[in-house]
Amino acid sequence: MTSPSRGSSSLGTFACLLVTSAAAALAVACGSNNSSSGFAGVDGGDDSGSVSGGGGDSSVGGGGGDSGIGLLGDGAGSVPETSAPAPVPVVYAHSPDTLYRLDPNNNQIAVVGPFGGGCSDVIDLAIDSASNAYVTTSTDLWSLDLTTAACTHIASGSYPNSLSFVPKGTVDPNAEALVGYVDATYVHINTTTGVVQNVGTLSGSYTSSGDIVSVIGGGTFLTVKGGPNNCGDCLLQVNPTTGDLIQDYGSVNHVDVFGLAFWAGTAYGFDNGGDVFSIGWNNGALVTSNITVPNPPPNLEFWGAGSTTAAPPMSADGGGLPIQ
Repeated sequence: MTSPSRGSSSLGTFACLLVTSAAAALAVACGSNNSSSGFAGVDGGDDSGSVSGGGGDSSVGGGGGDSGIGLLGDGAGSVPETSAPAPVPVVYAHSPDTLYRLDPNNNQIAVVGPFGGGCSDVIDLAIDSASNAYVTTSTDLWSLDLTTAACTHIASGSYPNSLSFVPKGTVDPNAEALVGYVDATYVHINTTTGVVQNVGTLSGSYTSSGDIVSVIGGGTFLTVKGGPNNCGDCLLQVNPTTGDLIQDYGSVNHVDVFGLAFWAGTAYGFDNGGDVFSIGWNNGALVTSNITVPNPPPNLEFWGAGSTTAAPPMSADGGGLPIQ
């Protein structure tokens, strides 16, 4: 990989973290005493950590079947079609050993918990439209419980440090597919066997810096280094079927952006230096805005991020990153 080595971290003892926007910065007190914690809230068994409901095929709300209309018993009419509930506004990020969640409505971050189940030095995260989450280390593929940060081992192998699901009908005609980049090589990862297959190549002398994120009905985005302007890092829109370049939005004004997530037209970057920032679009140009992290722990590093493919592709007013 061309990106810097992702070394070990001391974040397993991280007691609290609260992120607010610059317009609403709050004081934070960090410590082992829960009563004085500055946490926005550590997840603890409620269902707020779920991105969407249970497991229909690529359905946001889940619920046991793809039929939204059913005949009444006497044939006199039909049950009105009901739309799936909107996904919960949340994106996830992680250090090598700890899972976090960010509320894009208020830029508040909470600790979900340290990774359990045997996974450590986690290099990326991907979430499908039904809240199924997966993480990779350099040597293993794991499924992940987003409410507890517990990992379940799937397979051993060599896995990329950029990871996302892409919509059904792109890499796989029948289901969402788990994909990633190894430098400029676009790969597909079988979530049952862990087998990695090459799909395509990113052109333009770009290489993956650290993460990819994709949205149903929206775009697929990648942080990169290189290219004709030798950027580090830039944001690209890429083709989710081939992995090739569609457009270069320009610099995100951060380096080693190992985590990328998305919500409602805005991307969220998480870099190896512990910075968090939003990535938007204004007056025909990419705009990045830092999200303040009060009292971060020493050596804070973000190694990956992820968000549901069912995230809204645009903001409420129809704006957001322009896609082709």
